[in-house]
Amino acid sequence: MSNNGFVPYDLIVLLKGIGVSLEVFIISSVIGVILGCLLGLARHYRVTIIGSISTFISEFLKNSPVIVQLFLIYFGLPIFLGIDMDARQAATITLSGNTAAFISVIVVSALASIDKGQIEAARVFGLSEWKILTKIVTPQALLVAIAPLVGLAVNQLQVTSLISVIGVMDITKVGQILNQRTWQPFLVWPVIGITYFILSWVLSKAGLLLENRLKKHQSWVSI
Repeated sequence: MSNNGFVPYDLIVLLKGIGVSLEVFIISSVIGVILGCLLGLARHYRVTIIGSISTFISEFLKNSPVIVQLFLIYFGLPIFLGIDMDARQAATITLSGNTAAFISVIVVSALASIDKGQIEAARVFGLSEWKILTKIVTPQALLVAIAPLVGLAVNQLQVTSLISVIGVMDITKVGQILNQRTWQPFLVWPVIGITYFILSWVLSKAGLLLENRLKKHQSWVSI
């Protein structure tokens, strides 16, 4: 006999699903930011081979469906490399690469927005390229990039809903299981949607606070 009602344990399963989604999102975001910054710098400074490769990879990942990337990594990579890989690892690798592709574009755009006169003046005064990058370019580029970075983070958080298709027990997968067991889609899916909304709202607010702090810091430094 099937159980068509909700039970207290469903809340625990939902919380575990939220934890899985956040874990994949946070880990893939950290890896994606690191790789994306490296790819963006390689493109900006026109590092010959690396720059060309990074451009090709970024364009492929930006312009192909994430779900196709998930299937390719989860089903194809283990066969190609002869390794074992679970669904959560495949999801993390896929979202890391996808995030890195968009981060690299944001980095390139932010660096290109910096006034070239400042850079030339710094070179005239004998500053090294590393000091120019860290002391002059990065603080200004970060202020330009923070808004699109927050937007990307919110989008990538929502993209994690796709990882359920390869069996990751995230929020969406939990929703599918609860819906199949209870047959109450007008209760299950609004709860899942509101959960994503709350997480995205918190992320947006955190990004806004960070942006305001950066603006205040820039204003104080410029005095």
